[in-house]
Amino acid sequence: MCGIFGLVSDKPVKAAMTVVACLRKLDYRGYDSWGVAVRDNQNLFIHKDVGPVPPDAETQIPDLQSTIAIGHTRWATHGGVTRLNAHPHTSQNNKITIVHNGIVENFQELKEELAGRNYKFITETDTEVIANLIEDESKDGMPLEESVRRAFNRLEGRNAVVVMRSGEDKLVAVKTGSPLIIGLTDGARYIASDIPVLLQFTREMVFLEDGEMAVLDGGFRLYDAASGKEKKFEKSHIEWTVEDAEKGDFPHFLIKEILDQKWSVKNAANQKKESVMELAQMINNAYGTYMVGCGTAAHACRAATYIFSKIAQKHINFCIGSEFPYFEFFLKQNSLLIAASQSGETADILDAVKAARNKKAVVASLVNVIGSTLMRMSDKHLLLNAGPEKAVLSTKAFTSKLALFYLLAYSVKGKYEYGMQRINAVSDALNKMLTEEFLSSMQALARTLAAGKDIYILGRGLSYPIALEGAHKIKEATYIHAEGFAGGEPKHCEISLVSQGTPAIIIAPNDETRHAIINNAMEFKARGACIIGISPKKEPVFDYWIQVPDLGEESAIVNVIPMQLIAYYAALELGYNPDKPRNLAKSLTVK
Repeated sequence: MCGIFGLVSDKPVKAAMTVVACLRKLDYRGYDSWGVAVRDNQNLFIHKDVGPVPPDAETQIPDLQSTIAIGHTRWATHGGVTRLNAHPHTSQNNKITIVHNGIVENFQELKEELAGRNYKFITETDTEVIANLIEDESKDGMPLEESVRRAFNRLEGRNAVVVMRSGEDKLVAVKTGSPLIIGLTDGARYIASDIPVLLQFTREMVFLEDGEMAVLDGGFRLYDAASGKEKKFEKSHIEWTVEDAEKGDFPHFLIKEILDQKWSVKNAANQKKESVMELAQMINNAYGTYMVGCGTAAHACRAATYIFSKIAQKHINFCIGSEFPYFEFFLKQNSLLIAASQSGETADILDAVKAARNKKAVVASLVNVIGSTLMRMSDKHLLLNAGPEKAVLSTKAFTSKLALFYLLAYSVKGKYEYGMQRINAVSDALNKMLTEEFLSSMQALARTLAAGKDIYILGRGLSYPIALEGAHKIKEATYIHAEGFAGGEPKHCEISLVSQGTPAIIIAPNDETRHAIINNAMEFKARGACIIGISPKKEPVFDYWIQVPDLGEESAIVNVIPMQLIAYYAALELGYNPDKPRNLAKSLTVK
């Protein structure tokens, strides 16, 4: 992994420059090296390097006119971060060039097999094994797509590959697991691992399903990778605009997306009433409803268990996506799995869905990316409607999930219209809350917190998963040790870590948890902690008060936003790029 872009044009274009520009548009996915491959007449030009695509990359690469090119941004899995290990990779005879997302789980066995046939390997990657395997499968006159198909069917694991061969104006792409999307225009065909990078060319796209192979040459054809039989395909029209996927006047995607929540929360509820009520009925009729998510989505799902308990008096089960397959034994045919994901491509979530499918359970999803694998695997889906989210840290997708969970919980109780009123009230409150004055106060607080080593965040009830998410954001952006706790738990252990000046963020909404969480704050303060209160009401125990609107049951949405802002501004104070935290990727398509 992590980012793929390629093109086949009817006429020569500035292929190298186009690929480099598109790799920049994929840099939000997180990566540690990059490379491009362009055919120059009958010769192949490859440029690879470590680190981000530099601002002057175009000056390092010849301005080659070509009809075919591929590029890649790598997030290392096999082999260190080196120029040699960066993609694209070539076969031993230098005729096959490949970019690859995923992990070849049986690469060691294949490598040994190929070594026994005198293939030499110059990198540490599993990708080079694929390139040589395609070469090995090639026969005189055999179409490239057949060589790729045969090789790909020998791979184990979740993989997406795009392949070109010397002397041919053809790209062959095949996938299982990792996303690949085709963009179609009259004069060119494009392929990428995400939608936003294609929007500058077209909104007409084809989403490859697992086990499908695409051929891009003078046209576009789709095949079943197992049998080689040609398939019909359907184009999807994407409503996102180029402007949706750009920073505009904002210095970073992260702050743009935090402020996007003024409208994205309301947008999440912009669903057909029939669709919401259908999923609400599925929850009511299910023999057990299970929610799964990973990372930020997991915190949203945990929050949903509290939301459904209080609003709908409904028991919902929660499990982290990567752990769910170990609980599949509970599932029945009339069980319901609700999977939440921003990208819809997270490997652990897709494995959880497969586990549910194996038990013939019903699958629904809350997902932001139209056409994503999770969306297509679901019996029922609701789109988050948050627009493109390009910062690695998920913010607006998180609050959009919360908004939909609130709306669903009210709908389960037969109060759909009231739920819509409440979400609209949250959106109005966010517009009033997120002022320049509020942002400046968060920046000043973040400047102080950035100087520390630890931050503890406490919440009770629904504020507990919000505390977890707040700590998650701070860790992602700043690398400061932050932990979220259920307010009553630290006295059993973690309060022993508190010393003079230790920051403790207390989430204290006007609900049934307020008195208990204020007592917990006093316990921390008695040990020397500096108490930062997120609350509609100031309390004497607070050393610093972050005033937020009182939105009753829906207060969780506004309570998380100060911690998103603290994460952003503290990252700037520490000199880090808040859009691209080290070692992290936007869409984790490997397990």
